[in-house]
Amino acid sequence: MTFNSRTTWGWPAKALHWIGAAIILVLLVHGWWMTHMTPRPDRLANYAWHSALGYDLLVLIVLRLLWRWFNPVPEPPAGLKPWERAAARVGHVSLYVLMFIVSLTGWMVATTFRVPITKDLLGLDVPPIVTTVDRSVRQWIEESHMVLAYLLPQSCSFTSSERCVTISSSAMTSCDA
Repeated sequence: MTFNSRTTWGWPAKALHWIGAAIILVLLVHGWWMTHMTPRPDRLANYAWHSALGYDLLVLIVLRLLWRWFNPVPEPPAGLKPWERAAARVGHVSLYVLMFIVSLTGWMVATTFRVPITKDLLGLDVPPIVTTVDRSVRQWIEESHMVLAYLLPQSCSFTSSERCVTISSSAMTSCDA
């Protein structure tokens, strides 16, 4: 099924979900590795690749939101309590907001280097959203990006556990996207 229905997610929604999840995982591991393990001379190249993939993730997030807005969203399982429905909704919205903020702070960091990093993986130009800031402000943005990025996995586990708390394995398709 291509489009979402009231009972299941379509394959584009599932593909956008899992591609985005994989990219986030790669960015988390690479982000930690490039800031803790990479020798100093190689760090800028790693920042460039990390930024390029982050730009493409932001595009994927926007595509995912557009798909979600223009397609029906499957109904949550009937057995959920009102607080579980509310927690799932808040968790899901929070996850999207967090992904967007992490992407924006990364974009800000990438464009405040002496030579701004403004290309995605396909070589397309990305306009800078911030060009110059004080060193302390740049450090704050970079720290915010890192801390918020490390919150993403926790947010995902909270969203998944709240949304799927009472779902049987036969109804698990409701939690796939």
